[in-house]
Amino acid sequence: MNPMLSTVDNEIERLTAFLIDQQQQDGSWHFCFENGIVIDAYIIILFRILNVQNEDLIRQLHDRILAEQQSAGFWQLYRDEEDGNLSTSVEAYYALLYSGYSKVTDAPILRAKHYIQSKGGIGKVTSILTRVILAATGQSKWPLSISSIPLEVLLFPTYFPINYFEFSGYSRVHLTPMLIMADRRFSISTANAPDLSNLIDTRIEEDEPAPRGYEEMNDVIQSGLSRLLGSPRYIHEAARAKAEQFMLQRIESDGTFYSYATSTILMVFALLALDYDQQHPLITNAIHGLTSMQCRSDAKTTIQNSPSTVWDTALISYVLQEAEIPDIHVAIRQAASYLLSRQQYKTADWSIHNPDTIPGGWGFSESNTINPDVDDTTAALRAIRSLAVTQTTYQESWNRGLNWALSMQNNDGGWPAFEKNTNKEMLTWLAIDGAKSAAIDPSEADLTGRTLEYFGNFAELDMRHKFIKRGAKWLTQHQEKDGSWYGRWGVCYIYGTWAAVTGLQAVGMPTDHDTLQKGANWLLSIQNSDGGWGESCHSDRLLRYVPLGESTPSQTAWALDALIAVQPEPTPAVNRGIKKLIASIREDDWKSSYPTGAGLPGNFYSNYHSYRYIWPLLTLSHYRTKYGQE
Repeated sequence: MNPMLSTVDNEIERLTAFLIDQQQQDGSWHFCFENGIVIDAYIIILFRILNVQNEDLIRQLHDRILAEQQSAGFWQLYRDEEDGNLSTSVEAYYALLYSGYSKVTDAPILRAKHYIQSKGGIGKVTSILTRVILAATGQSKWPLSISSIPLEVLLFPTYFPINYFEFSGYSRVHLTPMLIMADRRFSISTANAPDLSNLIDTRIEEDEPAPRGYEEMNDVIQSGLSRLLGSPRYIHEAARAKAEQFMLQRIESDGTFYSYATSTILMVFALLALDYDQQHPLITNAIHGLTSMQCRSDAKTTIQNSPSTVWDTALISYVLQEAEIPDIHVAIRQAASYLLSRQQYKTADWSIHNPDTIPGGWGFSESNTINPDVDDTTAALRAIRSLAVTQTTYQESWNRGLNWALSMQNNDGGWPAFEKNTNKEMLTWLAIDGAKSAAIDPSEADLTGRTLEYFGNFAELDMRHKFIKRGAKWLTQHQEKDGSWYGRWGVCYIYGTWAAVTGLQAVGMPTDHDTLQKGANWLLSIQNSDGGWGESCHSDRLLRYVPLGESTPSQTAWALDALIAVQPEPTPAVNRGIKKLIASIREDDWKSSYPTGAGLPGNFYSNYHSYRYIWPLLTLSHYRTKYGQE
């Protein structure tokens, strides 16, 4: 008898009871999707410019930002960013002063000012969002990386080497309002706006040097412009109208633009640039939508970029069932009913590269009705699988979702997040920090692995099917030399390796296959002395594994789940990991809130408050299922 099993049983029982208790009346789960202080800062700036009367929220956001400042005066994206983050510190400094609740003479503001000046000031800011907000509010000139892109690119036909729908959906909804503002050299300010001129070092050139290939891409853009028919003025007005309509056609019922806070904030500024009145319903609805994105946790308030309600609900329902909560349980039934109501039936941007496919995916947020993604879709399908066997309604939902996920496979064999075959390298040559990750939506190891895991373990499809074999081949070819895989949407090599190993094993790759053994051995080689696993967000930017030096609950769970998938017996290393995992779930310190969700390398990371429960419960359940008969 495995002595670890009773401890595992007790922890599974505790976690399942806790999660069931957290379920909302509509069947969903609401956990914070925390994204640092960036959106909080933008909200303060926007609300002050528009004179939005919501002092309680502005004060709460101010207090949270101030509380996150480090003793050396800077703000960080993650705890081990030891030298601070200049872009984030500028955002925080600007917002604190704009709120009116901090003064230029306050000690924290003086420390922040000293840090920013020591790093070269505003001119050294690399985050394109930060630079655009500064330009839009009159604090700096428009960055050339944006102002040099003509609005007319929206008119380029689909057969052209560069056309707007070759950009990822995420980049389109952010780039469109940026281009509208830059086209008009728009800026807006107020009498109470902070003066940031003392943060500008006139000796520093603001614009970054153009990256490799930028000139070539610019030549292609100029060639495209020359092929547009009509007078320059007519073409330009047509492009501006198309950009405006692009935004208006993608506003969700809650007033947000594509259900992202960041793109919604940019849209509001762009509407002002297009001479919309500040009280126009589109703007007031957007403000209402942004306000509703707030989340309060541990007496602090933050604005989420896109509340993770659908994602969390799908995952929690799935892991509860993996923990042997039956599908007749009211929590599972209510969650399934909620998920059924969030399945998408609109033909939207995803269909441009994937025509003739019936809609059927799921998105990340409750308000999201036009931007489904592969990961949320397979998560929801896992959650409704058992009900799809017995109930016609869920069977139809399952079939639509499965068909949609299958149709999203890229030509190279892997799976993207949102849109199929949007992987033109030329678009990554934009002179924009993070363009390599934001501009395109290529096949990724984590998405491909998770999709294969769904097909194998839940749809009972394996390598006898050609499309499964193609996906497995893509994953095998993209394994790193050390045995790991890079994960795009989680941090980072631990996440990618977990997804790849569990996916390949699920579709029938033998567990003694060299590919799986290399992955497992790499995970064992990076196990911490305390038995757990932890990886730094630095990995995301440096594109190599960087140890955190401590263990986090979600990364420990991912590593263990991958090892359990390929190891027939519970090894001493796995048992040490399980012991550490159970201990870490009960700890409440920085390691349990360290961001393990990735968004934009070097700029955007997420702390999913649900992850410290979801992934440990999944791993403990898989441990019990596989080793429980011993």
